[in-house]
Amino acid sequence: MSAESGNSQFVEIENDTFRNSVGTMDETGKRKWVFPRKPKGKYTNYRNYASYVMLAIFFGLPFVKINGNPFLLVNVIDRRFFILGQPFYLQDFFILALGAVTSVIFVMLFTVVFGRIFCGWLCPQTLFMEMVFRKIEYLIEGDRNKQMKLDRQEWDAEKIRKRLLKWSVFALISLIIAHVMFMYIVGYEELFRIMSEGPQEHPLKFITMIFFTMTFYFVFAWLREQVCTLVCPYGRLQGVLIDKQTINVYYDFKRGEGRSKWRNNEDRKAAGKGDCIDCHQCVVVCPTGIDIRNGQQLECVNCTACIDACDEVMEKVGLPKGLVRYATEAEIENQDSFKFTSRMKATTVFLALLIGFLGFLMYDRGSMEAKFIKPAGSTFFIKNGKITNTFIYTLLNKSNEKKILTIKVMTPAHAEINYFGSEKIILKGDEILKGNINITFPEEDIKFSKQNMVIGVFDEKGEMLDSFETTFEGPFKLML
Repeated sequence: MSAESGNSQFVEIENDTFRNSVGTMDETGKRKWVFPRKPKGKYTNYRNYASYVMLAIFFGLPFVKINGNPFLLVNVIDRRFFILGQPFYLQDFFILALGAVTSVIFVMLFTVVFGRIFCGWLCPQTLFMEMVFRKIEYLIEGDRNKQMKLDRQEWDAEKIRKRLLKWSVFALISLIIAHVMFMYIVGYEELFRIMSEGPQEHPLKFITMIFFTMTFYFVFAWLREQVCTLVCPYGRLQGVLIDKQTINVYYDFKRGEGRSKWRNNEDRKAAGKGDCIDCHQCVVVCPTGIDIRNGQQLECVNCTACIDACDEVMEKVGLPKGLVRYATEAEIENQDSFKFTSRMKATTVFLALLIGFLGFLMYDRGSMEAKFIKPAGSTFFIKNGKITNTFIYTLLNKSNEKKILTIKVMTPAHAEINYFGSEKIILKGDEILKGNINITFPEEDIKFSKQNMVIGVFDEKGEMLDSFETTFEGPFKLML
C-alpha cells in the first residue's frame, strides 16, 4: 500500500469516526456518558505517585505554618494574604499582578513546548476526578463493563444500593474538599472554631460551605470531563498554542495505519497492514471518550491512559511499543526519534528564569513600609526661631520579626524630632502602627514655603528599612 493510499485511508477512517462520535457527544449532539476502563501501566503508576504527592500537599498545606504564619492564606473578605508564609497587603498587589502576568507567560510557553502535561498530571480537576472519584467508582461499581451493565439495568435493589453508596461517598468527599478549600481562606483554626460553634452562629458561612459542597459534587458526580472539554479556558487556549514541535500524546499513524484485526502468524508488513490491530483499547480507557487515532483533539488531556493501553497490547502481540506515545507531530511525520531540541532547551531555561523572577518579586518587597502624612487642615507654627510641622506616621512591619525602630530626617539636615511617646518604636511582626511626631527646623534652613524632605525609618542596627518623601511647610518667602 502506498503512503498516499495509507493517508487517504486514515482520513477516511478519521472522518467516519467523527461522523459517529465526537468526544462525549453522539451524532445528535446528545451527551454520551463515558465509562473508561481502569487504566494500568507505567505511566498510570507514575500518575498515581504524582497524585499522592499532590493530594498530600492539598490536604496538608493549610496546617503548615512558617514563623507562626500560614503557608498560604487568601482571605479576601478580611484582606489577609499570606504566600509562602509571608504576609501580603493591598500595597503589594502590584507584585501579585506582575506575578500573575509572569504566570500566564509561563503557562503559555510551557504549553507551546510541553503541551497539556499540566492537564493530565497536575490539574486539580483531573487529579480529583481520575485519582479520587473515579477510583471510588471502580471500587463500588466495578470496571467499565460492570458499570455499563449497571447503568442499563432496571432500578433494582443492587443498582439502588450501589448508586446510593457511591453518591453518599461522593457527597462526603465533596464536603471534605469544601472544608479544606475554606481553610485556605480563613485558616484551619478559624474553621474549627466555626464548626464548634455551629451553623446557628455562622449561618452565612454555613450556607457558603453547603454551596461549595454542592458545586464540587455537581462537578465530579455529573459534569465530570465536560469541565475539561467545555468549561476550562486553558483547554480552549491550548488549541492555538501547540504546533508541530509541541510534545503531546500522539498516535503514530504512519506506523499504525492500515488498521486490521490481529491474526496469528500473519506477516502484517507483507500484507500491507499497519501495527494498529484496531482493538480500541486506547479508546475505552480514555476519560474524555475520544479516539487518539483521529489525531490531536481538544478533548485530549494528555492523561497517558491510551499509551499504557496500547503498549500493553503491543507487548502481547509482539510488536514494538510506542504506537501511541509522547512525541511531536514533526517527529511522527518524519519518523525521527525524539530529540530535546535547542528550542526546548532555550524555552526551559527561560521558564526557569521566569520562576526565579517570580520568586524575586515575592521576596524583594522590603520588610517595612512607612508613610508620613500631614493631618488634614494642619499647618506650621513658629516658636523661638524654629518652624514645626506635625506628621502622622503609619508603619507596616511586613516581616515576622519584632522591630525596634527609630525615625530620622535624611534631608534637609539639622532636623529635630519630638515623639508623642518613646523615641524607640516597637513593632511586632505583621503589625501596623500609627502615631504622631513633630519635626522642627531652624527658620533659616527653610528656604521655601514647601520644602522637600526625606524621612527614613531605621532598625536598632542602624540599617534603613524604608524612606518616605514628603514636604515640610514654612512661611512664604519672596525670593529676589
